[in-house]
Amino acid sequence: MNSGFQSWLGQQLDQLKTDNLYKIPKILESPAGGRVKMNGKEVINLASNNYLGLANHPKVKQAALDAIEKWGVGAGAVRWIGGTMSVHQELEERLAAFKHTEAVLVFTGGFTANSGCIPAVLTNQDVVISDELNHASIIDGVRLSPAAYKKSEGWVYAHKDMNQLEECLKKANEKGFAKKLIITDGVFSMDGDIAPLPDIVQLAEQYDAIVMVDDAHASGVLGKNGAGSTSHFDLYGRVDIQLGTLSKALGVMGGYIAGSANLKDWLVNRGRPYLFSTGHPPMVAAALIAALDIMENDPEPMQRLWANTKWWKDALAAEGFDTMGSETPITPVYVGDEGDAQRMERMLWDEGVYALSILYPTVARGKARIRTMPSAAHSQADLEEALEAFKRVRAKL
Repeated sequence: MNSGFQSWLGQQLDQLKTDNLYKIPKILESPAGGRVKMNGKEVINLASNNYLGLANHPKVKQAALDAIEKWGVGAGAVRWIGGTMSVHQELEERLAAFKHTEAVLVFTGGFTANSGCIPAVLTNQDVVISDELNHASIIDGVRLSPAAYKKSEGWVYAHKDMNQLEECLKKANEKGFAKKLIITDGVFSMDGDIAPLPDIVQLAEQYDAIVMVDDAHASGVLGKNGAGSTSHFDLYGRVDIQLGTLSKALGVMGGYIAGSANLKDWLVNRGRPYLFSTGHPPMVAAALIAALDIMENDPEPMQRLWANTKWWKDALAAEGFDTMGSETPITPVYVGDEGDAQRMERMLWDEGVYALSILYPTVARGKARIRTMPSAAHSQADLEEALEAFKRVRAKL
């Protein structure tokens, strides 16, 4: 191995430790749930995206087992070569109906859906206008495209600032870009607030722009049966591109792009992660269909999610914790200093609570927080115990 390269890696890791930015992931040793075993210890898990508790649902597990018996464990090829099975097709048809769109194309992950879609629909004659707090997968997808997008050139607007978005659109029209693509998260993943999608859509229609919304954290959380932010705001037919994930509320894995039939056909031919990735194992697709059945027909998990969310937010606020204006189950507890946030994470772990410290570069320097995620898998006792742990840790700090 190259000794100079290894030395460089060591120096970079040492710097992360000095800056209180070094992280070591813990190992989950039990099914995902409200209480889990991690690193040999039982803890209350406040760091999971398993919003509806479907990752370990008996019906979802059984669907996966049945699919293994029927289909085996692998698709055997990238999808366009011969790895698209009828179960993949059924999943996409079900998702399209769920999202009220003409078509859906499923990718292996939400990250790959962004990196597959965004570069495929843009040219060097186009511009991307992006919220400054958009997810890393959006940012990386935009970077892979030839379109204008840089913040230094004025194409990134301040978080949810509709006046600045309109100024960007005016400038884009003046410069004569062929296509103007506005991209926003539906729910912002580190702050838990909701994008002003009706205002964005109105401006897009006024200035002849395209709207893309990343509903990773709105899927299963907002809208009818968890159909997302377009459903939440009743904007069916007015959002050009919707991204959803299958690894959060649906509890399995994957991502998808929902939109027109033409959009799907184009991505089938030009979406590189789709073109060069083996299809999902068939039991994944079958498990997702079962999870979708539950979301569409059983309102109880979503009701429990929001009941737990309200209790948790109200309880934190009553104790004086700053939850940074969160409107969704994503509930940050503001800390500020990176070192303090990491110490708080370690002390919460000692108290039997796993809640992750979120640090730069995921958030801006000096804006570290503990990110908590109440879910349908938590009991009232879980949340009450977690709250007491937060209070004890704050007293110690």
